[in-house]
Amino acid sequence: MQELCHRCGTELPIGEGSLSFCPHCGAPQLVLPESAEPLSTGAPNSTGTLPPPLPNPIDWETAIRCTLFVAAIAAALSFLATHIQFVSPLSSIWILSASLTTLALYQRRRPLAAMNARIGARIGTLVGVALSLFIAASTAVGAVIGRFVLHSMGDLDDMIHASKAQIDQLIASKQLPPPANAMINSPEFRTGFMLFAFALGLLFILIVSIFGGALGGLLRSRRRPVA
Repeated sequence: MQELCHRCGTELPIGEGSLSFCPHCGAPQLVLPESAEPLSTGAPNSTGTLPPPLPNPIDWETAIRCTLFVAAIAAALSFLATHIQFVSPLSSIWILSASLTTLALYQRRRPLAAMNARIGARIGTLVGVALSLFIAASTAVGAVIGRFVLHSMGDLDDMIHASKAQIDQLIASKQLPPPANAMINSPEFRTGFMLFAFALGLLFILIVSIFGGALGGLLRSRRRPVA
């Protein structure tokens, strides 16, 4: 194949060592040695199969199962704690250590799974959300059963009386005008105040679960997985 000069366009002589410079304009020529292999065109490999996808660092199916198991026990203990006083400390300990318990169950079922602080925090977030939903549902069911079946809501009655005492103290200290006192003493305001305090408690559980999961993941990342 006849080569042309890239500058003047004239034909270059064919021969060993004669293509380095153009004999007409003296422009240097770019020469690809015959022994050089052509560049890869990015064609698929010879097998014709796509590379496998990157593995997910978390086995979410196992993590969700462990989380639901721990959250169900937390909800049962929370339900019993509203009527049985000595169950309340056990329920609090179980809820505060829920992320650590979930990570222990998860790593026991998946000993070769990756584990670090980031993975532990993600699983801890899942635990916190599940705990909040399960505890809210069990508290609502316990309140309905306690009010209309047992006619006593146990710790929930104490929470209501405590919130009422706080509101009465707020009224006495601020010396609010009569319209404001009437609004604060209304059942709607007292209910909203109690729900707000309950929501803060659930937010605290979520934060504790995230930090507990991160701490548990960090501690368990130093352990060698058992083959």
